[in-house]
Amino acid sequence: MSIQTRKERERAERERLIVTAARELAEAEGWDAVTTRRLAAEIEYSQPVLYSHFKGKGAIMAAVAVQGCADLAAELRTAREAAKGERAALAAVGETYTAFGRRRPALYDAMFTHASELPFATPEAPAPLKEAFGELASAVEPIAAEGEDPGLLTETFWAGLHGLVTLMRSGRLPEGAHEQRLALLIGHFTAGRA
Repeated sequence: MSIQTRKERERAERERLIVTAARELAEAEGWDAVTTRRLAAEIEYSQPVLYSHFKGKGAIMAAVAVQGCADLAAELRTAREAAKGERAALAAVGETYTAFGRRRPALYDAMFTHASELPFATPEAPAPLKEAFGELASAVEPIAAEGEDPGLLTETFWAGLHGLVTLMRSGRLPEGAHEQRLALLIGHFTAGRA
């Protein structure tokens, strides 16, 4: 192995360590607890080492968000592929998405609620962002009516799911009616479908 290859591998490992530590700290204590000073102490590297990998907390959160989108895409794909029929696939994706947001609040916040430098909905978007949206689209496109824009329909479905997650987590919607709300959303999107 060349010296260059070893250095690249070590750099990638440090970046992975920083992102993992940030993600774990945010899940345990919230994003306010994630500072470069605290991360440096957690991973036993100096702050300049962190800054040699990331511009600051925002860049670290963006890396966590990209990783989270990869996780979400995998979970959505598994749910969609296990479902039988268009309606079941959309319901499985909806339940999986909302469960992810409720189960991983700090990760979900990094992905979808905190300000981010990530280029969503552009050709420059990182592959995991495209994959997560693509999994939503794969469940929505089969139920699109003739003449409907599947992309806009997917964005609207995503907005509905995001609203449910955000409003429940903030206590603005009671948890007890979640399944009924999700069933209503799926029902309106799949009216007349199998």
